[in-house]
Amino acid sequence: MLLKEKPFLAVLLFFLVVFPIKSNDTVKPIGFIEAARMAVDSSDDLKTEFAMQAVREGAWRLGLRAYLPVLSFNAAEDDRLSEIGQDTFQKTYTVNMEQFLFDGGRTSTTWAIEKAELSIMSTELERRILSVADAALTAYRSVLSARTMLDIREAVLLSLIEQRRILSEEVNMGLALEADLIEADISVSEANIEILSLKIQLEEAEQQLAEGLGVKILPPLAEKVDIYRRPVLPVNGSVRSAAQARNPELISAQHAITKRRVEARYAAMSWIPTLRMTAGVSITGRKYPLNRASWSVGLVVDFSSPWFNSRLGGSYGWEPPYEKTARTQGTITPLPDPASGLTAKNSELALALETIKYDLAFERIGRNVEMALEKCYLTERKRELAVDSLSLASERLKLSELRLQLGQITRIDLMDAEVKYAQREIEAVEIAIALLQAERELEAMMDLPPGGLENFVSQQLRLGR
Repeated sequence: MLLKEKPFLAVLLFFLVVFPIKSNDTVKPIGFIEAARMAVDSSDDLKTEFAMQAVREGAWRLGLRAYLPVLSFNAAEDDRLSEIGQDTFQKTYTVNMEQFLFDGGRTSTTWAIEKAELSIMSTELERRILSVADAALTAYRSVLSARTMLDIREAVLLSLIEQRRILSEEVNMGLALEADLIEADISVSEANIEILSLKIQLEEAEQQLAEGLGVKILPPLAEKVDIYRRPVLPVNGSVRSAAQARNPELISAQHAITKRRVEARYAAMSWIPTLRMTAGVSITGRKYPLNRASWSVGLVVDFSSPWFNSRLGGSYGWEPPYEKTARTQGTITPLPDPASGLTAKNSELALALETIKYDLAFERIGRNVEMALEKCYLTERKRELAVDSLSLASERLKLSELRLQLGQITRIDLMDAEVKYAQREIEAVEIAIALLQAERELEAMMDLPPGGLENFVSQQLRLGR
């Protein structure tokens, strides 16, 4: 009835059926680099840390306010009623200004310490970013490994089922034993169990990767496990120097040394006196408009030490039209804080400790990156041996098929050969995944992005030429 009442709906339905709308919302496959970026972009912890770091940097920039004069405004009204004498009413408005002329470098040193702390926090944030990205890459590789091994197991299962079918026919024809059929059933059951385990493992890996990427549905993955891929690895000396120059841990240690050095300089300058200028303007009177004004200018010298503090100040002022004022004042406080006399020594010891820690980390990073490179070479050698072993297993499988046709072995032996060949495939996949992991560990030590090792080697070759 609706289509008869509204003919245009019938026409629209016709075009939708005959000429369906093609969706352009195709999801682009993601590779290692895209996965790392998605993981970093979706991390709520990193977003909070970025925001906090921006706030801290903004507060540090506002620290320039310490170099500017400090103004204060004061308004007061003093009324006194007397039963014997004269009542007094006094209204006062005052503007005061205080400006450091010389503070012994304390303000600039404090600013430098805060800057060093911000650099340390920024380096730690970069290390957390790498940690989040590496966790996503590990989950990515786990998914690739599980999917590849599942494909291998499923292919073997299909072959075993076919061999079992043929064996069943041979048993019916009296060409094989019933015990062989039981062995075939056991092999098929074991293959099914392996597939179920891999499916559970794959589901967990996909869920972990989706959570790391911040998505509900895992997008297609562009990377594949290539057991024949040869990695591009640098030479030994270049990785050591690059890691020692760019490693995030060493950069953080350098910022820590800078902070300790500035703190030691700050402690060493604590005895230097400070000089500041004060100025004030006041307007007073009994009633509005106020008719009496005064001003004053002064200098204050402060000297602080663990053994005594002293302050010496003087000011000069004028209360127009006839009165001028002058004031001097001195204060000494003995033994204000004797324990602070050890601050400079503690700062020197802390600086020496940070320097020792940096030297140890410098050598340790150099050794670790060389070991990581050696691990890559050894894993690459394992990959080559696994590929050779897989090739031999393939030849053995073909030979087993030929021997079965000649009647030299049973079909159960052929099924065992297929299972062993699949195991060699899985071992090659595991080694290829381990090689990817070893390469990423080397890249992380050298502060390289995922996949940046090849670009680093190319750059070294260009510089070498």
